[in-house]
Amino acid sequence: MAEALPPQLRQIQHHLRTGQEHEKRDPVVAYYCRLYAMQTGMKLDSKTPECRKFLVKLMDQLETMKKELGDNESISQELVGHAHIENYALKMFLYADNEDRSGRFHKNMIKSFYTASLLLDVLSVFGELSEENFQHRKYAKWKATYIHNCLKNGEVPQSGPIGMEGEEYDDEYDVEHGAASQPSQPSPHVLPRDGPGANTNFPNIQIPPGAHAPANTPAEVPHFTGEPCNPVQPVPQNIPVVDPSLLNASQQGEVRLTPEDYTRAQKYCKYAGSALQYEDVGAAVQNLQKALKLLTTGRE
Repeated sequence: MAEALPPQLRQIQHHLRTGQEHEKRDPVVAYYCRLYAMQTGMKLDSKTPECRKFLVKLMDQLETMKKELGDNESISQELVGHAHIENYALKMFLYADNEDRSGRFHKNMIKSFYTASLLLDVLSVFGELSEENFQHRKYAKWKATYIHNCLKNGEVPQSGPIGMEGEEYDDEYDVEHGAASQPSQPSPHVLPRDGPGANTNFPNIQIPPGAHAPANTPAEVPHFTGEPCNPVQPVPQNIPVVDPSLLNASQQGEVRLTPEDYTRAQKYCKYAGSALQYEDVGAAVQNLQKALKLLTTGRE
């Protein structure tokens, strides 16, 4: 949008920027970023003339996008839209988390952590965040700020989940212009990745490849303006073995499916379709098998 962002709405500037970055790369992500920005902006200030003018223009832009993307199921069906944004956010999270655990600290991975956190914010347009996504968002924002400041100060960041009792991240963190303030330093103890005590503060950080986390990273991971980044290499995929019993599947006996069963089966199919958008065959196969098993046996 050409309209200048009023200072009262500063909180949504990064979500709007992320939407702009994805205008051509992924219009669905752009649409939901702007929808989140509009909903949040209405809560922040919808009364002062400059804010009202800005938000009305944003609404007009959303209406135009909705018409242009009307045939896209990610726009017309909330379940598919939720899966699309969640998959995209967690792919970026996984890319950054893998770089972090491997000790490869660079601006590309910082931007990926931070963009993942913004997209997890965006999931709130579909309802309250799950506890898992809430924890991922908190961790990703903290990691982006912490690693940025370490590199800025010439320090070597600590890899993986670290003791963060009492840690705070800066909500006004700017991935292009730096953080307004540096978070307090983490305790020197590095939590083990596995075993007792692993991920004590963020127990849900481990994301197995599957429905919510396609293995491939995005074709283009956003990077800092003016900073060249090495191209992201795709992560090798582990294709799951197809259950032989499902190859010629048909309903067993008198299987009575409830409305909830149909909804769950639909969810698995949508997740499979979303995974295929990212060329994640493993996640697609897993979810299609779950749907098939549920429809033929009534059990998951």
